[in-house]
Amino acid sequence: MDVSKILASHNAKLDSIKVEKETPLDVDAGFLTVTDPNPIDEESYNSNLEEHLQNLARDGVQTLLASLFSLPTLSSPDGPLAQLPAPKTPLPRAKPLPKPKPLTKWEQFAKAKGIQKKKRDKKVWDEERQEWVNRWGKDGKNKQVEEQWIHEVPANADVDYDPRKVARDERKARTAKNEKQRSANVARAQSSGSREERKQDIERTLASSRISTASMGKFDKKLEGEKKLRGVKRKFQPNETSVDEETKASLALLSKMESDSKKMRRDGPVPEGSVLNVRKAVRFASKGQGGVALGRQAAGSKGKKVGKRK
Repeated sequence: MDVSKILASHNAKLDSIKVEKETPLDVDAGFLTVTDPNPIDEESYNSNLEEHLQNLARDGVQTLLASLFSLPTLSSPDGPLAQLPAPKTPLPRAKPLPKPKPLTKWEQFAKAKGIQKKKRDKKVWDEERQEWVNRWGKDGKNKQVEEQWIHEVPANADVDYDPRKVARDERKARTAKNEKQRSANVARAQSSGSREERKQDIERTLASSRISTASMGKFDKKLEGEKKLRGVKRKFQPNETSVDEETKASLALLSKMESDSKKMRRDGPVPEGSVLNVRKAVRFASKGQGGVALGRQAAGSKGKKVGKRK
């Protein structure tokens, strides 16, 4: 039986999927990318651009698929899966490398003394329960003294001595101490710049606090060696202005009052159950004279009305 024709047709099919170029294509199976370093054929590019691009895409995809089928595979319910290798194309970072965090006070001490950090387990063995329990948190080992059913009371303790409360206060104090140390480490890390930068930061904060009062710090108590701020002045409107400026200011005030009245009409009357500021209402009705003056004024007006009736 002559099988030469069958082999020839089979080889022809294999030749159709082979990609042969002067410079081999660079395949990165990890990123599923193919790079063609060959120069562009100017004649085919100018004659038929669409066909030229399709041929380039076909060669790249064919090379990529051939490299994927040569990789080791894993069986899965969906079929064989190719094990992709590690990418070999270096890619630039989107952001710069993060700056190393400054060491805390304990880390500096441990580094100087050569102390190795040991990570503590989240679970500890409880001899009474004969099981593993949490070190912290719910049903934690650190709350064992607070939750035990019997406590030892010192002989010189007060009558209202509560051992559970004492144990809880001690635990809270340790937590507050740790939080204070953490805040100190954060502050130390933020102020790790030069001395001149920290000095300028303090001066900016001091200047901001000085001009936060109504007098812009004019009547505030000055510190020893404190410099005088420059360029910090309050702006006042001049007493005498032109007619146009005065007209604009009056119209702006009237428009503001009109918008406030519209807002009051839109909101409607005061609902029942709302809180009334009696002191403010009395001050407004008496024009700042107080409740006594308002009562006298009301009594005087009542007497006058009675006299008229007679």
